[in-house]
Amino acid sequence: MFTTLLESLGHAAYYTVRVLWLLPRSMARLSSWVVQLHRALLGALPLGAAAGTTIGVVVWLHLRGTLQTVGGPSAVQFLPQALALAVVLEFAPLAAGLIVAGRSGASLSAELGSMRLTEQIDALEALGLSPLRELVAPRVVACTLALPLLTLFIAYLALGAGFLAEMLGGSLSWTQYRTECLRVLTLRDAVPAVLKTMVFGVSIGLSGCWFGLNAQGGTEGVGQAATRGVVVSIFLVLVSDVILVKTIQILGGA
Repeated sequence: MFTTLLESLGHAAYYTVRVLWLLPRSMARLSSWVVQLHRALLGALPLGAAAGTTIGVVVWLHLRGTLQTVGGPSAVQFLPQALALAVVLEFAPLAAGLIVAGRSGASLSAELGSMRLTEQIDALEALGLSPLRELVAPRVVACTLALPLLTLFIAYLALGAGFLAEMLGGSLSWTQYRTECLRVLTLRDAVPAVLKTMVFGVSIGLSGCWFGLNAQGGTEGVGQAATRGVVVSIFLVLVSDVILVKTIQILGGA
């Protein structure tokens, strides 16, 4: 059992290194990943819209009541600052990562698993083509580029939904809301928070394609591969988020 685990980890590490080596050349081939980017991003937009709107309204509801309780009515002016920091630094990146992990993690595993089942991958290898170069690398590039774009989409929607909630149930004007949001939100904070989602994208693409390539056992195996792809993708997003947040804090304080 232990030997099998080490062997699997070794194969996964070798697979990861090979795919990462292929990514720069794959990015230069626009036709190989543009379609995959379109599929990954367009399919995630409805969930991103729902997540952004929900985050903005729910965070506004929690923060407004808490600020009034702790600091009195005058403390409400700090609501846009807290909302902007919470959304841009954590909620939007994490929501984007989980959405793509749940959607693309399953679709990548199922798609490549079906190709393995129907021997399309074997046919590529018989023609002397690398499945990692032709199939995996473009999908990893697409996930990597889709995550920052989806994060920005969710963040803007969340901040916009927060303002609508404030307009309907609060007292701040748009000028006050925007000024307070920008008072604490700097590029030094926002850029690393958005760019860290590229690591989420690489993790999702690698794990989803890995389980798809190694699917076995017919249609049931494809279903199991899709499930494992989702579970591992979500796990990697959560673990890498903790590591990256701490790393950004350390580098920011250096």
